[in-house]
Amino acid sequence: MTESEGLRDKLARSSEDALGKLAQDLLENPLVNGAISRAFEARERAVQAQEAAMGALNIPSAADVERLTRRLRSVSQRLEGIEDGVDRLDQRLEALNRPALSGAEERLKGIEAQLAKLATELGTLAAGLDASPVPVPREQERLEVDEPAPPAAGGSDRSNPDGSARRAVS
Repeated sequence: MTESEGLRDKLARSSEDALGKLAQDLLENPLVNGAISRAFEARERAVQAQEAAMGALNIPSAADVERLTRRLRSVSQRLEGIEDGVDRLDQRLEALNRPALSGAEERLKGIEAQLAKLATELGTLAAGLDASPVPVPREQERLEVDEPAPPAAGGSDRSNPDGSARRAVS
């Protein structure tokens, strides 16, 4: 197998060399060189004529579509950058406002608790004002000063400086 591989390599090298020499000879030939140049010029003129015809019909050419595609990619990348920046800014603002909001919320909760307590006390006071006065127990009642009190059976009578009698309350 080594002989066949060696023979194959030799044939491949010699054929590559022959093709390279043929191509070189063709490119150096003025007739072939002129034909290739004229073919490239004709191709360029055909592309220009095609673009002019498409422009007259308001149809975009492949080059126009390619330019538009590149421009859209560029705008898309810029927009993604702006969105990322806005997201970072939003996160920063949220982080800055979070402590201030929690402190304010705590203060508001404290104020609400105090207001609830005051409302309860005011309700109690209002209920007390609307209620009729509590009657005094009989033991704590006072006798009229103008009427003479009968002497108590076992109690001591005291007389007021004006001469009227008063019942002693114990």
